[in-house]
Amino acid sequence: MDGTIDWTRIPAAIWRPHRGALHPVADPDPVALDDLVGIERQKAALVRNTERFVTGQPANNALLWGARGTGKSSLIKAVFNRFRADGLRLIQVDRDSLVRLPEIVDDIRHQPQRFVIYCDDLGFEPGEAGYRALKTVLEGSIERPADNVRVYATSNRRHLVPEYMADNLAARREEGELHPSDAVEETISLSDRFGLWLSFHPLSQDEYLAIVDHLFAGRGADREAVHAEALRYALARGVRSGRTARQFFNQFFDPPAAGTGN
Repeated sequence: MDGTIDWTRIPAAIWRPHRGALHPVADPDPVALDDLVGIERQKAALVRNTERFVTGQPANNALLWGARGTGKSSLIKAVFNRFRADGLRLIQVDRDSLVRLPEIVDDIRHQPQRFVIYCDDLGFEPGEAGYRALKTVLEGSIERPADNVRVYATSNRRHLVPEYMADNLAARREEGELHPSDAVEETISLSDRFGLWLSFHPLSQDEYLAIVDHLFAGRGADREAVHAEALRYALARGVRSGRTARQFFNQFFDPPAAGTGN
Protein backbone atom coordinates (compact mmCIF):
# COMPACT_ATOMS: atom_id res chain seq x y z
CA MET A 1 0.00 0.00 0.00
CA ASP A 2 2.82 2.45 0.81
CA GLY A 3 5.30 0.97 -1.63
CA THR A 4 6.00 4.37 -3.20
CA ILE A 5 7.06 5.93 0.11
CA ASP A 6 10.78 6.03 0.80
CA TRP A 7 10.69 6.69 4.54
CA THR A 8 14.42 7.41 4.63
CA ARG A 9 13.68 10.46 2.49
CA ILE A 10 10.03 11.35 3.10
CA PRO A 11 9.15 12.54 6.63
CA ALA A 12 5.36 12.47 6.38
CA ALA A 13 2.38 11.22 4.39
CA ILE A 14 -1.37 11.69 4.09
CA TRP A 15 -3.82 8.91 3.27
CA ARG A 16 -5.68 9.79 0.05
CA PRO A 17 -8.90 7.73 -0.03
CA HIS A 18 -9.69 8.30 -3.72
CA ARG A 19 -6.28 6.84 -4.61
CA GLY A 20 -6.30 4.23 -1.90
CA ALA A 21 -2.69 5.11 -1.11
CA LEU A 22 -0.42 7.27 1.00
CA HIS A 23 0.56 10.60 -0.52
CA PRO A 24 4.16 11.58 0.39
CA VAL A 25 4.61 14.99 2.04
CA ALA A 26 8.10 16.29 1.40
CA ASP A 27 7.45 19.76 2.88
CA PRO A 28 5.44 19.48 6.13
CA ASP A 29 4.00 22.45 8.01
CA PRO A 30 7.10 23.97 9.70
CA VAL A 31 5.38 25.01 12.95
CA ALA A 32 7.84 24.85 15.85
CA LEU A 33 7.36 24.35 19.58
CA ASP A 34 8.56 27.89 20.27
CA ASP A 35 5.72 29.19 18.10
CA LEU A 36 3.15 27.85 20.57
CA VAL A 37 2.44 30.06 23.57
CA GLY A 38 0.31 29.38 26.62
CA ILE A 39 0.29 25.58 26.48
CA GLU A 40 3.56 24.85 28.27
CA ARG A 41 2.14 21.98 30.33
CA GLN A 42 0.74 20.23 27.27
CA LYS A 43 3.96 20.81 25.31
CA ALA A 44 6.12 19.32 28.03
CA ALA A 45 3.92 16.24 28.38
CA LEU A 46 3.72 15.46 24.67
CA VAL A 47 7.42 16.12 24.11
CA ARG A 48 8.30 13.77 26.99
CA ASN A 49 6.00 11.03 25.68
CA THR A 50 7.33 11.38 22.13
CA GLU A 51 10.94 11.38 23.26
CA ARG A 52 10.29 8.11 25.07
CA PHE A 53 8.69 6.70 21.93
CA VAL A 54 11.52 7.59 19.54
CA THR A 55 14.13 6.23 21.96
CA GLY A 56 12.37 2.87 22.23
CA GLN A 57 10.96 3.33 25.74
CA PRO A 58 7.33 2.66 26.70
CA ALA A 59 5.10 5.48 25.45
CA ASN A 60 1.38 6.13 25.20
CA ASN A 61 -1.11 6.95 22.51
CA ALA A 62 -2.23 10.52 23.09
CA LEU A 63 -5.61 12.25 22.97
CA LEU A 64 -5.56 16.04 22.83
CA TRP A 65 -9.07 17.28 23.56
CA GLY A 66 -10.81 20.53 24.30
CA ALA A 67 -11.77 23.91 22.91
CA ARG A 68 -11.34 24.67 19.24
CA GLY A 69 -8.40 26.74 18.06
CA THR A 70 -6.31 26.18 21.19
CA GLY A 71 -3.28 24.56 19.52
CA LYS A 72 -4.04 20.83 19.62
CA SER A 73 -3.19 20.11 15.98
CA SER A 74 -0.31 22.58 15.91
CA LEU A 75 1.25 20.89 18.93
CA ILE A 76 1.26 17.47 17.26
CA LYS A 77 2.88 18.93 14.14
CA ALA A 78 5.42 20.88 16.19
CA VAL A 79 6.40 17.79 18.20
CA PHE A 80 6.81 15.87 14.96
CA ASN A 81 9.11 18.60 13.63
CA ARG A 82 11.12 18.44 16.84
CA PHE A 83 11.79 14.70 16.46
CA ARG A 84 11.75 14.06 12.70
CA ALA A 85 15.55 14.19 12.57
CA ASP A 86 15.53 11.34 15.11
CA GLY A 87 13.57 9.09 12.77
CA LEU A 88 10.02 10.07 13.66
CA ARG A 89 7.53 9.96 10.79
CA LEU A 90 3.97 11.33 10.63
CA ILE A 91 0.99 9.83 8.80
CA GLN A 92 -2.27 11.77 8.72
CA VAL A 93 -5.45 9.71 8.40
CA ASP A 94 -8.81 11.46 8.35
CA ARG A 95 -11.78 10.14 10.29
CA ASP A 96 -13.59 8.87 7.20
CA SER A 97 -10.54 6.80 6.24
CA LEU A 98 -9.92 5.13 9.59
CA VAL A 99 -11.38 1.88 8.26
CA ARG A 100 -8.07 1.54 6.38
CA LEU A 101 -5.97 2.15 9.47
CA PRO A 102 -5.19 -1.52 10.23
CA GLU A 103 -3.90 -1.97 6.67
CA ILE A 104 -1.77 1.17 6.92
CA VAL A 105 -0.26 -0.11 10.16
CA ASP A 106 0.37 -3.52 8.58
CA ASP A 107 2.53 -1.84 5.94
CA ILE A 108 4.70 0.15 8.36
CA ARG A 109 5.02 -2.09 11.42
CA HIS A 110 8.31 -3.60 10.18
CA GLN A 111 9.87 -0.32 9.05
CA PRO A 112 12.85 0.90 11.12
CA GLN A 113 11.34 4.35 11.63
CA ARG A 114 8.90 5.34 14.36
CA PHE A 115 5.46 6.50 13.21
CA VAL A 116 2.83 8.74 14.72
CA ILE A 117 -0.60 8.26 13.17
CA TYR A 118 -2.19 11.70 13.31
CA CYS A 119 -6.00 11.80 13.44
CA ASP A 120 -7.42 15.31 13.56
CA ASP A 121 -10.79 16.41 14.88
CA LEU A 122 -12.12 12.98 15.77
CA GLY A 123 -15.74 12.42 16.62
CA PHE A 124 -17.83 9.29 16.19
CA GLU A 125 -21.25 7.86 16.52
CA PRO A 126 -20.96 4.54 18.39
CA GLY A 127 -20.61 1.59 16.04
CA GLU A 128 -19.08 3.46 13.12
CA ALA A 129 -16.61 1.37 11.13
CA GLY A 130 -13.78 3.84 11.74
CA TYR A 131 -14.48 3.71 15.47
CA ARG A 132 -13.99 -0.06 15.46
CA ALA A 133 -10.84 0.14 13.32
CA LEU A 134 -9.27 2.69 15.65
CA LYS A 135 -10.02 0.53 18.68
CA THR A 136 -8.38 -2.43 16.94
CA VAL A 137 -5.17 -0.50 16.20
CA LEU A 138 -4.98 0.96 19.70
CA GLU A 139 -5.36 -2.29 21.59
CA GLY A 140 -8.24 -4.49 20.64
CA SER A 141 -6.83 -7.16 18.31
CA ILE A 142 -5.32 -10.60 18.83
CA GLU A 143 -2.23 -9.16 17.15
CA ARG A 144 0.24 -7.31 19.34
CA PRO A 145 0.14 -3.54 18.70
CA ALA A 146 2.96 -2.33 16.51
CA ASP A 147 5.91 -1.23 18.64
CA ASN A 148 6.82 1.51 16.16
CA VAL A 149 3.35 3.09 15.90
CA ARG A 150 1.48 5.44 18.21
CA VAL A 151 -1.76 7.32 17.59
CA TYR A 152 -2.01 11.03 18.38
CA ALA A 153 -5.58 12.30 18.00
CA THR A 154 -7.35 15.60 18.53
CA SER A 155 -11.01 16.02 19.42
CA ASN A 156 -13.42 18.52 20.88
CA ARG A 157 -14.88 15.63 22.90
CA ARG A 158 -13.08 13.96 25.77
CA HIS A 159 -14.63 10.56 24.97
CA LEU A 160 -14.68 11.01 21.17
CA VAL A 161 -18.36 10.10 20.88
CA PRO A 162 -21.46 12.05 21.98
CA GLU A 163 -22.79 11.40 25.46
CA TYR A 164 -26.57 11.36 25.79
CA MET A 165 -28.72 11.85 28.88
CA ALA A 166 -30.48 8.56 28.11
CA ASP A 167 -27.16 6.73 28.48
CA ASN A 168 -26.85 7.93 32.05
CA LEU A 169 -30.49 7.17 32.82
CA ALA A 170 -29.75 3.56 31.87
CA ALA A 171 -27.17 3.22 34.67
CA ARG A 172 -27.93 0.41 37.11
CA ARG A 173 -27.18 -0.41 40.73
CA GLU A 174 -25.90 -3.87 41.62
CA GLU A 175 -25.13 -4.91 45.19
CA GLY A 176 -24.79 -1.30 46.24
CA GLU A 177 -22.42 -0.36 43.39
CA LEU A 178 -23.37 1.99 40.58
CA HIS A 179 -22.63 0.61 37.10
CA PRO A 180 -22.75 2.82 34.00
CA SER A 181 -24.92 1.75 31.10
CA ASP A 182 -23.50 -0.39 28.31
CA ALA A 183 -23.56 2.64 26.01
CA VAL A 184 -21.43 4.64 28.44
CA GLU A 185 -19.01 1.71 28.83
CA GLU A 186 -18.67 1.55 25.05
CA THR A 187 -18.03 5.29 24.94
CA ILE A 188 -15.30 5.20 27.57
CA SER A 189 -13.64 2.06 26.18
CA LEU A 190 -12.24 3.96 23.20
CA SER A 191 -10.87 6.99 25.03
CA ASP A 192 -9.40 4.71 27.70
CA ARG A 193 -7.05 3.29 25.08
CA PHE A 194 -5.24 6.63 25.01
CA GLY A 195 -2.84 6.55 27.93
CA LEU A 196 -2.05 10.27 27.69
CA TRP A 197 -4.92 12.76 27.88
CA LEU A 198 -4.11 16.43 27.40
CA SER A 199 -6.87 18.99 27.94
CA PHE A 200 -7.05 22.37 26.18
CA HIS A 201 -9.34 25.07 27.53
CA PRO A 202 -10.51 28.47 26.27
CA LEU A 203 -7.94 31.19 26.78
CA SER A 204 -8.19 33.95 29.32
CA GLN A 205 -7.78 37.50 28.06
CA ASP A 206 -4.20 37.64 29.35
CA GLU A 207 -3.31 34.34 27.67
CA TYR A 208 -4.81 35.52 24.39
CA LEU A 209 -2.90 38.80 24.51
CA ALA A 210 0.33 36.95 25.34
CA ILE A 211 -0.03 35.07 22.04
CA VAL A 212 -0.71 38.33 20.23
CA ASP A 213 2.43 39.82 21.81
CA HIS A 214 4.44 36.80 20.67
CA LEU A 215 3.24 37.20 17.08
CA PHE A 216 3.95 40.94 16.97
CA ALA A 217 7.25 40.77 18.91
CA GLY A 218 10.05 42.82 17.36
CA ARG A 219 7.80 44.26 14.66
CA GLY A 220 7.60 47.81 15.98
CA ALA A 221 3.84 47.82 16.53
CA ASP A 222 2.20 49.93 19.24
CA ARG A 223 1.44 47.34 21.93
CA GLU A 224 -1.50 49.16 23.48
CA ALA A 225 -3.15 49.77 20.12
CA VAL A 226 -2.55 46.20 19.03
CA HIS A 227 -4.12 44.88 22.24
CA ALA A 228 -7.22 47.03 21.82
CA GLU A 229 -7.67 45.93 18.22
CA ALA A 230 -6.96 42.29 19.07
CA LEU A 231 -9.64 42.29 21.76
CA ARG A 232 -12.18 43.83 19.40
CA TYR A 233 -11.30 41.19 16.81
CA ALA A 234 -11.76 38.35 19.31
CA LEU A 235 -15.05 39.81 20.51
CA ALA A 236 -16.35 39.93 16.95
CA ARG A 237 -15.27 36.31 16.40
CA GLY A 238 -16.79 35.19 19.68
CA VAL A 239 -13.69 33.28 20.80
CA ARG A 240 -10.23 33.94 22.22
CA SER A 241 -7.82 31.31 20.93
CA GLY A 242 -4.42 30.85 19.37
CA ARG A 243 -6.12 30.49 16.01
CA THR A 244 -7.95 33.79 16.51
CA ALA A 245 -4.67 35.52 17.43
CA ARG A 246 -3.00 34.17 14.28
CA GLN A 247 -5.92 35.27 12.10
CA PHE A 248 -5.80 38.71 13.70
CA PHE A 249 -2.09 38.94 12.96
CA ASN A 250 -2.62 37.84 9.35
CA GLN A 251 -5.24 40.54 8.85
CA PHE A 252 -3.76 43.48 10.72
CA PHE A 253 0.03 43.21 10.58
CA ASP A 254 1.50 45.63 8.03
CA PRO A 255 5.15 44.97 7.27
CA PRO A 256 7.36 48.05 6.84
CA ALA A 257 7.50 49.39 3.31
CA ALA A 258 10.61 48.49 1.34
CA GLY A 259 13.41 50.99 1.70
CA THR A 260 12.21 52.48 4.98
CA GLY A 261 15.19 51.04 6.87
CA ASN A 262 12.93 49.38 9.47
